[in-house]
Amino acid sequence: MRHFDMEMNDLQTRLVDMAELVKQMIKATIDQLVLRDPKLSDRIFGLEKEVNIQEIVIDDKCLKLIALNQPVGTDLRFITSAMRINSDLERMGDEAVNISEISLDLIKYPDLKPLIDIPKMADIVKQMVEDSIRAFNTSDVKLAKAVLEKDDEVDDLKDRIFTDLKKYMTKSSDPDTIQRAIDLIQVARSLERIGDHSTNICEDVIFMVHGKDVRHPRRFK
Repeated sequence: MRHFDMEMNDLQTRLVDMAELVKQMIKATIDQLVLRDPKLSDRIFGLEKEVNIQEIVIDDKCLKLIALNQPVGTDLRFITSAMRINSDLERMGDEAVNISEISLDLIKYPDLKPLIDIPKMADIVKQMVEDSIRAFNTSDVKLAKAVLEKDDEVDDLKDRIFTDLKKYMTKSSDPDTIQRAIDLIQVARSLERIGDHSTNICEDVIFMVHGKDVRHPRRFK
């Protein structure tokens, strides 16, 4: 195998490993919120450091592959897509940290309400992250399109959560109740953003395989 091919395989493996770290972060943040376990924040912040290191390593690898090999066509699309996916994964990690920090405040107080839709939303988003990376790893455009379709489901859940929590805010004059409702809305918003980053990855998969930009607007048939 050529050295260039070995480096490309290594780049792909690093992105898959980074996605696994992000998935662990998302799971830990929701566990922290649902189980009311503040100790999980240490694990989340530790994982974030690993994700940030991987981001720098992968960026550096991509730049060297371009500078030293001057790739064209499919290889160039793969590397540029890898750079964007790297950035999306790092931002997913940032959103997971946001959720963890909000959860640390939330669990100081009694539950505002049973958490049903937020864990459901988190499960869908985790699957989107996993499928988007699998689509990248296998160049599976069909799977990438299926993830894009899932985004509507996430948006619907976010809207339902917003509507539900706004009722608590309008019915209560207690500042703590209002703040807890706002915090849960922010959690839902962070989950939505993680889902959006997954769709970005899938759009990159379509670009990588077909050389077709489907970002503005998202049209594919």
